[in-house]
Amino acid sequence: MAQDHTASLTASGLNLIAQALTIYDRDLRLAVCNAPFQQMFDLPDALVTPGSTFRETIIHLAKRGEYGPVDDLHAFVQERVDQALAFEPHYMERTRANGRTISVEGSPLPQGGWVTVYTDISHTKAQEALLRARATELSDQVLQHTEALSTTNRQLAATVSALEEAKRQLTETEARTRLTTEMMPAHIAHVDATGHYTYSNRRLSTVIPNRPSEIVGEHISDALGPFAYGRIASNLARAYQGEASVFEFTDEASARRIRVSFTPEASGGVYILSMDITEETQARVALQQNRRRTLAAQMTSGMAHDFSNLLTIILGLQSKLSRMDSLPQGAADLIDGTVSAARRGGELLNAIADMTAGRAMRPAATDIETLLSDVTTMAQSTLPPGLSLSTYTTVTGPHMLDPGLVKDSLLNLILNARDACGTTGQITLTARPVHDTWLEFTVTDTGPGFSTEALEHAFDPFFTTKGSEGSGMGLPMVYDMTKRAGGDLKLGNGNTGAQVRLRLPLRPALQLAGALVLLVEDDPDLRQHYRDMLMGMGHAVIEAAGVDEAVALTADLPDIGLVLSDINLGSVTRTGIDLAIQLNGTLPVILMTSLLPSDPTFLTATRTAPVLRKPFEVADLAALLQADAA
Repeated sequence: MAQDHTASLTASGLNLIAQALTIYDRDLRLAVCNAPFQQMFDLPDALVTPGSTFRETIIHLAKRGEYGPVDDLHAFVQERVDQALAFEPHYMERTRANGRTISVEGSPLPQGGWVTVYTDISHTKAQEALLRARATELSDQVLQHTEALSTTNRQLAATVSALEEAKRQLTETEARTRLTTEMMPAHIAHVDATGHYTYSNRRLSTVIPNRPSEIVGEHISDALGPFAYGRIASNLARAYQGEASVFEFTDEASARRIRVSFTPEASGGVYILSMDITEETQARVALQQNRRRTLAAQMTSGMAHDFSNLLTIILGLQSKLSRMDSLPQGAADLIDGTVSAARRGGELLNAIADMTAGRAMRPAATDIETLLSDVTTMAQSTLPPGLSLSTYTTVTGPHMLDPGLVKDSLLNLILNARDACGTTGQITLTARPVHDTWLEFTVTDTGPGFSTEALEHAFDPFFTTKGSEGSGMGLPMVYDMTKRAGGDLKLGNGNTGAQVRLRLPLRPALQLAGALVLLVEDDPDLRQHYRDMLMGMGHAVIEAAGVDEAVALTADLPDIGLVLSDINLGSVTRTGIDLAIQLNGTLPVILMTSLLPSDPTFLTATRTAPVLRKPFEVADLAALLQADAA
C-alpha cells in the first residue's frame, strides 16, 4: 500500500509541472508521462498508457502533420527511433505545425532509457524577436523581459531539480521492487493487451527449464514455446476478458508440473504468477492414494474377515464330503470344483490384503539393468515359445527404489501383455530417465491394445477383461504401489498394441565410502546406537539433537557427506522432513522413523528422501549407503 501511495503522489506531482514529461525504458516503451504531455500533443489515451512504444507515438504525430510534410514516413520514423536508442543527452528547439515553438531536452537514465522535458517557448521566442527589432527603442522593456526570462530560468532550474529527485526515487523504487520479486521462487510477469511482456522477474527458466530469462518485449507465445503456450492460451484469453484463473499443466519437455495464476488488469494487460509444483504434486498424489487405500481398508477389513471364515467352513465341509463313502457319481468332480473356487477366493482375499495393508516401501540402491534381467528371468518361463520379451535401458548407475515392488509390478504388466498377445508376438520393456524428474518404465506389446472400456476402468478393483480367468486385481495393485511411491501409471495404445508407462521419482543412489555422517537424533540412547552402527561401517560421525543445530553444523563443516536424521525430533514445529527440504540439493539425506506406513507424515517423508523403518539392521542401512554390512 505504501508503494501505491508513493506512486500516486509522484503522478500527482508530475501533473502539476507546466512542462510536458516522458520517461521511456531501454526498449523505448513508455514508463511514465504526465498530463501536460498528452495535452501538448493532443494524444489519444493508448499512446500515453505505460507500455506504448516510442515508434507508435512518432508515427501518429508524423501522420497528423506535427513535423510538416514527410516524404518517406518509414525512414523519417526510423531515424528518430535510432536517435532515441543512442541514449545521448540532447537539446533542440523546433517550430510545430501549429506555429508554436517548443524546446526538447532529453537525458539518459543509468539503467537504460531516458527522460525528456518539452517546454512551450513561443512566448520567449516572440519576446526575443521583438527585442531584436526594437532593441534601441525598448530598453526599458528589454530589462523587464530580461527579468521575466531570469524568473523563467529559475523556475526551469527548480523544475529540473524536482525531475531529478523524482527520477532518483523512481529508480530506487524500481530497484527494490525488482530485487524483491527476483528473490521469489516463482515467475512473476506482466503482459500488455497485445501479449508482449512489459515486466518479468527473470525466473521463467527456473520454472520451465530451457526457456529464456530475458523476455521483456517478447510475445508470450515466443517466450513459452508452442507446447506451454498451447496449454495456457485459453485461460489467457479469458483473462483478457476480465476473468481471473488458477490452473495447472504438465510441461511436456521437462516433465514439470506448473501452476499458473492469471489476474486481469483494468488497462487490458494481465499479471502472471507461475510456480514449479512437481514435488508438491507427487506428495499430493501419494496422500490422495493413501486416503483411498485407508477407505478401502475400512470397508473391506470386516467383510474380508467374515468371508475368510466362510471359506474356511466351506473347505472343511468339502474335505469331510470327499472322505465319505458311497458318494453318488459325479460328486467328486463337484467337490473338486467347490474346493478350487474356495481357494481362488482365498487368493483374492490375499490380493485385497496386499492392496489395503500398505507395507512400507523398502528403498535400496538398485541397478536398473540387473533389475530388468531379473524380471526377464522370472517372466521368460511363463511365455509361450512364439512370444518373445526384449528389454532396453538407458539408465546408468544405481537408483533408489523398492526392487521387490518394482519387479512385482513389471512382472504383472508383462503377464498382462502375454495374455493379450496370445501365443505369438513381441513384448518390449524399456527403462529411461525423463529429465531429472522421473525414472520411466514402458511395457509395449503387439496385441490388440486396450479397449475404450479398459482404458477407463482398468484401475478399478475387480475389473477384468479375462472373464472368469481374471481377478481384476493386477493393475489396481500396480497402480496402488506406483501412487504410494509418488509416481504415475498411464495406459494407452501405441502403433502396434497396448502401451503402459510407469513413472517413479528419479533418485540416484548414494555412493559413500568412509564419509563424514551428520547423525540427527533427539534420543541419546538411540543416537549412541546409530553412531556405533555408522562407525562400524567405517564412517566418521558428528551428532545433533535438532534441526537448528544440524543446519548450523552443515554450514560450518563442508566435509559432511550424508545426513541421517529421525523424522520426529522432539519438536512440534521442526522435523527431519523440514531438515531434508532445507538441505535439498546440497546434501543427501536419509530419514528414519517408527511411524506406520499409512501415517500421512510417513508418506510425505517418502516423497522427500529415502526412509528407513525402525528398527533396522546394519544391512538395511548398508543397502542405502551401498556399503558392506560389518
